[in-house]
Amino acid sequence: MNTANLQLEGLLLAMAELNRTLVAKGLLAADEIEAALHRAEASATAEERMSQDLSPANRDAVCFPIRLLRLANASPQGELSFSILTRDVGASKAPYNDQR
Repeated sequence: MNTANLQLEGLLLAMAELNRTLVAKGLLAADEIEAALHRAEASATAEERMSQDLSPANRDAVCFPIRLLRLANASPQGELSFSILTRDVGASKAPYNDQR
C-alpha cells in the first residue's frame, strides 16, 4: 500500500476520534458535526470541476474522507475500524447525477 494512503488512514481515524471527544465533552453535538460534514461534502460536489473535469472515481476520492468521517460520527462508541468504515462508505455511495 502507498505510504500516503497509510498516513491518510491514520489522519482520518485521528479526526474521527477527535470528533467523538468533542461530542463526549459536550463541546459539539453529533448532529452539529454531521451538519458540518454534510456542508463540506455538498461544497465539494457542487464545484464545477467535480462534474466536468473529474471521473466518477476521482469524485469518490474527493468525497471519501468526508463520507468516512460522517459514518464514523454516526457509528456507536467503541473502537473505530478503518476497514469497516471504508466498506460502509462504498456500500452507501449513490451514483452522481450524470451517472444515471
